[in-house]
Parts: sequence; C-alpha cells; structure tokens
Amino acid sequence: MTYVITEACIDTKDQSCIDVCPADCISAEVGDRMLFIDPDLCIDCGACISSCPVDAILAEEDLPREWELYLELNRLHFENAPAARERVDTLVPAG
Repeated sequence: MTYVITEACIDTKDQSCIDVCPADCISAEVGDRMLFIDPDLCIDCGACISSCPVDAILAEEDLPREWELYLELNRLHFENAPAARERVDTLVPAG
C-alpha cells in the first residue's frame, strides 16, 4: 500500500506534508503544479494525511474509482516528470 496525492493538490502545493514525511518520499519540483508521493519509497505511515490542508492525500485503497489514475500519475512523476506535468495539465487545465 502507498499514499497518493490527488487532484485537490493541483495549484495548491502546500508543502506541510513534506515536513512531516519521515521517508522523504514527497516531491515538490519547480514547474510542478502539484506534489507527488513516490510509491516505491512511501512507508505507509500516514503522517502526511493530517498535515494536508486540502485533504488531497488518500491511502491507495481509499481512492475513489475516478481518482485511481492519480496512483499512476504519482508513479509517473518519478519515472518521467515532464510526462507527469503534461498529464496534470490535461486533467486540470491551467488558468
């Protein structure tokens, strides 16, 4: 299991989850419109959930069906960040 950052983070990017993550698995890169959790590094502690002011972080098994794509989007960011940025722009156009 892993935790997943979802749509509510887009254009918010509050970084309080980074401060509480003991695994250092949350990324906030310049050019990203949201934060991402590396599912391979996440230790499933849940520390990030309560620190998120927009409730954007969910456990993988709690993702609503329509947000399951965010699990793959988080993974994609650590494989190909530009592709993940494009996907975010497709899902929620900037502006």
